[in-house]
Amino acid sequence: MPLSSSIVRLYRRICFGEPVIVVSGLPRSGTSMLMKMLEAGGLQVVTDGQRAADEDNPKGYYEVERVKALAQEKDKSYLADARGKVVKVISFLLKSLPENLNYRVIFVKRSLDEVIASQRKMLVRRGEADDTPEVRTRELLETDVWRAGYMLRQAPQFESIEVQYAELVARPEEHARRIAAFVGGGLDVKAMVSVVDPALYRNRAPAPGAPASV
Repeated sequence: MPLSSSIVRLYRRICFGEPVIVVSGLPRSGTSMLMKMLEAGGLQVVTDGQRAADEDNPKGYYEVERVKALAQEKDKSYLADARGKVVKVISFLLKSLPENLNYRVIFVKRSLDEVIASQRKMLVRRGEADDTPEVRTRELLETDVWRAGYMLRQAPQFESIEVQYAELVARPEEHARRIAAFVGGGLDVKAMVSVVDPALYRNRAPAPGAPASV
């Protein structure tokens, strides 16, 4: 008889310690805002400050450059120092997290139309070209999200919840309470809500028959 998930989690907690809290999702899906919410709520976020705030992310990126090399780097022991703290890891790199740690993952989902529009606007601002057809881009993003979701449900090192970006902006207190409970409670929900800025929700997907917002 297979062990229940609660027993597996207890065993893993004894073996590997408290979890690393991970904010994940596609690039340009709202992960930076969620990092800022958790920081405001009282959690320690792991960031190296190398990537400065800019027009695309005026409140900051909350990134660690070394995390971007997870797929190539062999020594990932530094992540043990992030236990009990928050680190941002894009969806594609979740599979590269070491299995000898526990993770509580808050996975941000956003309309693919909005994600693609935001990514392309960022490339234009940087003067970079993107020759990938939009249909192919959408296929790649859909596959990335599906694979990440499957792994989060199946791999024992992960506990996860999903947060829809549009709903988070529309009802921040409701979702802030849910997120706070998931990570273990004790967060300042009012402070989390206070950093949600609807003005930064750009590239909104249009309602049926309406033009897109930029």
